[in-house]
Amino acid sequence: MISVNNITVAFGGFNLFENVSFLVNDNDRIGLAGKNGSGKSTMLKLLSGLQNPTSGNIGKPNGLKIAYLPQDMVHQHGKTVFEEAATAFIEIQQLEARLTEVNHQLETRTDYESDAYSNLITEVTDITHRLDILGSGNRDEEIEKKLKGLGFERSEFNRPTSELSGGWRMRIELVKLLLQKPDVLLLDEPTNHLDIESMQWLEEFMETFPGSLVLISHDKKFLDNVTTRTIEISNNKIYDYKTNYSHYLTLRKERREQQEAAAKNQQKVIAKTQVLIDKYRAKASKAAFAQSLIKQLDKMDIIEVDNDDSASMYFKFPPPAHSGKIALTVENAGKAYGEKRIFSNANFIIEKGERIAFVGRNGEGKTTMMKMIAAQTATEGVVKLGHNVLMGYFEQDQAEKLDSNKTVFDTIDELAVGEIRARIRNLLGAFLFSGEDVDKKVKVLSGGERGRLALCKLLLQPYNVLMLDEPTNHLDIRSKDILKNALLKYEGTLIIVSHDRDFLDGLVNKLYEFRDGHVKEHLCDINEFMRKRKLERLNESRLSQEEKKVSKAEPKALNALNEEVKKVKNLESKIKKTEDEIAEIEKQISDAEKVINHADFYETHPDTSKILADYQTLKTKLEDKFKVWEGFSEELNKITA
Repeated sequence: MISVNNITVAFGGFNLFENVSFLVNDNDRIGLAGKNGSGKSTMLKLLSGLQNPTSGNIGKPNGLKIAYLPQDMVHQHGKTVFEEAATAFIEIQQLEARLTEVNHQLETRTDYESDAYSNLITEVTDITHRLDILGSGNRDEEIEKKLKGLGFERSEFNRPTSELSGGWRMRIELVKLLLQKPDVLLLDEPTNHLDIESMQWLEEFMETFPGSLVLISHDKKFLDNVTTRTIEISNNKIYDYKTNYSHYLTLRKERREQQEAAAKNQQKVIAKTQVLIDKYRAKASKAAFAQSLIKQLDKMDIIEVDNDDSASMYFKFPPPAHSGKIALTVENAGKAYGEKRIFSNANFIIEKGERIAFVGRNGEGKTTMMKMIAAQTATEGVVKLGHNVLMGYFEQDQAEKLDSNKTVFDTIDELAVGEIRARIRNLLGAFLFSGEDVDKKVKVLSGGERGRLALCKLLLQPYNVLMLDEPTNHLDIRSKDILKNALLKYEGTLIIVSHDRDFLDGLVNKLYEFRDGHVKEHLCDINEFMRKRKLERLNESRLSQEEKKVSKAEPKALNALNEEVKKVKNLESKIKKTEDEIAEIEKQISDAEKVINHADFYETHPDTSKILADYQTLKTKLEDKFKVWEGFSEELNKITA
């Protein structure tokens, strides 16, 4: 589909790419990998045709339709959300105009046997086929579906785009690209402005997208769920892996180990050869032999080991100060901005040591609740911190709020107190600021560097409650993993807002969902929550679709749909009940093992055979329950697949 042939891209005296070649095939799902500055975004610009290589060429078939979403773009104003999305159908409008013109010619011309008349008939067929592909007959429905999928409510369709934030305007641009149904979709960090549910919708959309995809993302789970091929850009070259991101990391590690071993063996051969050259080159009888060895070395291709960008943060949070059992109490809390009600009647208690995530669509109040807890905005109801709570708050725009005229060192120095003042340079070094970097002004730092500096400030106090609002926004995948590992070892209370599912996975075990003006507690991890939301969305979609089809004269079809929904809910209830039974049996087994494994078991229990028999019965019962659980789960998956 797209052929990249020996391209080289030179910038300011160095080559970003050098003689790079690869193919983008039909239905490819490619993720571009590589450290920051390796050229991933440049590669998308080359594929889109916005930039030309210094040498080499990129071949594309005639008529290939490419859609490109850059990280930053100029947005148009003057239209509503729906009207701006509808501009994606400019091709349909042009095709319909041409179809009208051709049909008029067919009606008025009389040269039925001519090649020109035959060509007009062929053109009508081609235009009609293209219009069918683009969905010209149901464009309004397609616009609504894509807008709602990416988080827009129907009530917002007539809202002027000038009132929207940059993130929401970016979503409209993504909607327009998806509506165009391109042959190749190029996306540069599309998840930066999406919430968790919109990301899940986009993943599901990509499952049925008929074209090819080339993607850049710092979201590991999104890459794993969407891509099946990874192209790494490293040291001016590319390495092509027919697998997703996580498996690519394993293969990449193996490749580098092989390179190191091969390079080490080659150096041994070179060293031995050099010894022979030095030994025989001065002897007349062996001079020819020595010259032969020299030529062998000159012809040898030296094995290069890829530079591994191993620089990474390393830090751990200081032990938290002692606090009371209750970290936070929220009673009948709510928030409104003018006539717009964000949420009402929020009630929950967060205890010491809990790990909580606030989740939900953008604009539902997650960040507002964080600001209410931090006493940065007025509050309805009660939002009260517990006894001796020392709170550290990382705001969503924390990196942008840094004083741009201060140096990196001064930013930390002005807040550091006590012993830590003597370790500021070590602390900054842990966040990859070393040498002259500490004297840089904040205004010259990249987004990622600012994000790291903002995180560094959280280590200056022994906070026993950490509130982090989208802390991974400017971090690469490696830095995200390091932050996550540090948080896993953190001993205090954690409240976090994040749209990164891989980051939340294993980090939190309770969620509060902000949705439709309410706050709902979910006693599960992020993966279980996403499964539930997907199921709810599927049920809502099915009901919506079927209700459109089912008229009053067809009540049986609607009843059948309702029965299916009831069956899903019944299976979910059975799965939950079985999981509770499994947990109880596991507790009984654990209690029995404590008794059996005690050193005095046989001396203190006269009827050990009964205890052992009961223990085996419990284990058998547990296996049976797991089989029941698997059966219910398989049945549920069949319905919701």
